[in-house]
Amino acid sequence: MATTPQLTATASGDVLELRPAGSWTAANVTTLEALSGTVAAQLDRSKALRLDMAGVRELDTLGAWLIEKMSRRATSAGRRAEIVGVADNYAGLIQEVHHVNRHNPAPVPALNPVVANLNEIGRAAVGAREDVAAFLEMLGSLFLALVGVLRRPRSLRLTSLVYQLYRVGWQAIPIMALITFLIGAIIAQQGFFHFRKFGADSYVVDMVGILVLRELGVLIVAIMVAGRSGSAYTAELGSMKMREEIDALSTMGLDPIEVLILPRIIALVVALPILSFIGSMAALYGGGLVAQLYGGMGPAIYIARLHDAVSVTSFEVGIIKAPFMALAIGIVACSEGLRVKGSAESLGKQTTTSVVKSIFLVIVLDGLFAIFFASIGM
Repeated sequence: MATTPQLTATASGDVLELRPAGSWTAANVTTLEALSGTVAAQLDRSKALRLDMAGVRELDTLGAWLIEKMSRRATSAGRRAEIVGVADNYAGLIQEVHHVNRHNPAPVPALNPVVANLNEIGRAAVGAREDVAAFLEMLGSLFLALVGVLRRPRSLRLTSLVYQLYRVGWQAIPIMALITFLIGAIIAQQGFFHFRKFGADSYVVDMVGILVLRELGVLIVAIMVAGRSGSAYTAELGSMKMREEIDALSTMGLDPIEVLILPRIIALVVALPILSFIGSMAALYGGGLVAQLYGGMGPAIYIARLHDAVSVTSFEVGIIKAPFMALAIGIVACSEGLRVKGSAESLGKQTTTSVVKSIFLVIVLDGLFAIFFASIGM
């Protein structure tokens, strides 16, 4: 039995007949490529190709692909090619290789700009509907998990809750205090710079106090928590999803919402009002420091003016917003983490999406609360 690969080329008029023989397998790859190269010029000159496979004793995917390449070289130039004499046990392999990489996508016609814009709007609307559905689904799952914890208090993962409080609360205090301190100082400095032209230096304290306690204190802290803790939640849950750890929890009969998500969101809801309070105090202190160094206003005068300008209502307005913002951040972060697929690209995409959506929701909630509190006179 011949095992050495061979390739005989015979030209009959305009038809080139190739007769491969022997063992066309990966073990003879160097010889096979050399044989294929020797007939390349004859393939280009011929007007038709006939491949007689009767002499092939052994064939694998490599050999079948080399034969297919010779056939395609002829047909790509518009010439006729046929393969004959294929043994029954190799016919399926030849047929399978023949269909490889032949799915040429049809060219997509250019859309009218108006139609293209409408298409984008429609896709955005469908995406927004899916986001709202995912948000509501997570909210409902959290409610059911919370009811289960209230019925069975021992099922609460206290260790996990304390750890998450430490991460999103205690470890976040330094950066939150620093940023809000700088924000308060900048607001006060700009206020003194512009209000001084009108002799209204004392109103800077009113502006700093009301703006920080009602709006900026909780808003800045919530945005930073969304970027710091929300992204961490998405990355953690996404990594667990990629490693199938969440599926493993379900297989063991544990509820991933109760085990992984509920402690994280409770920690956020508890930590964000505390961070907002600390941030507001740091911002007021930054404003007072600038008032003393830049505006020439002593601490006693600053505190007295702040006492007259700011009421408990302003403080309540800011603190009431914090738990709702924390809930929105937690739900978005966790739901995006659970939507991660099995790739690092998906993890990065969902983490970015989580931060963007969380910040957007925080600002929307702040605006809605501003309208609500204005309508009830707070």
